[in-house]
Amino acid sequence: MSDSRAAIRYAKAVLDLAVEKKVASAVEEDMRSIVATVSESKELRNMLQSPIIEGEAKKEALKAIFKGSSEITIGLIDTLASNKRIALLNEVALKYIILHEDLKGEGVAQVTTAVPLTPELEKKVLKQVAQLTGNEVTIKNNVDESIIGGFVLRVGDLQYDASIANKLNNLKREFTNSL
Repeated sequence: MSDSRAAIRYAKAVLDLAVEKKVASAVEEDMRSIVATVSESKELRNMLQSPIIEGEAKKEALKAIFKGSSEITIGLIDTLASNKRIALLNEVALKYIILHEDLKGEGVAQVTTAVPLTPELEKKVLKQVAQLTGNEVTIKNNVDESIIGGFVLRVGDLQYDASIANKLNNLKREFTNSL
């Protein structure tokens, strides 16, 4: 089983428990705190990935770092440590945030373009994504000049690639296969 699938399973279990106890939003805040803390600290990322540091030491360090967190978040840290999956903590937190946003009917659409989106184009994209998904979303525009033109739209697990670079790669592949 891949780490990503394991992270989704842990995140779903935590979300189910948090919804049952009516603390899903508080746990989401904890998860956002975990993601922010891990992304800001190279030392913490290294500690989580280190095979040399014992799981119990990692667990105690994480409990100290996130001591104001909810009971469910602390339980997640305990569970991940006892199952020797503590390195997945950041990924589980990210998956939890996505799952909880989906549950609330919110989401983030990642739009990658070669140049920044104009406000009127952003409104059009928001309208189209809302029609496609039925959910309210916010747009996060990533600028990547390597796509040459067009766009890549990613909402949750769905991706639509209408970039010039993708079309050129498809043409190259078709041309190569026809030789």
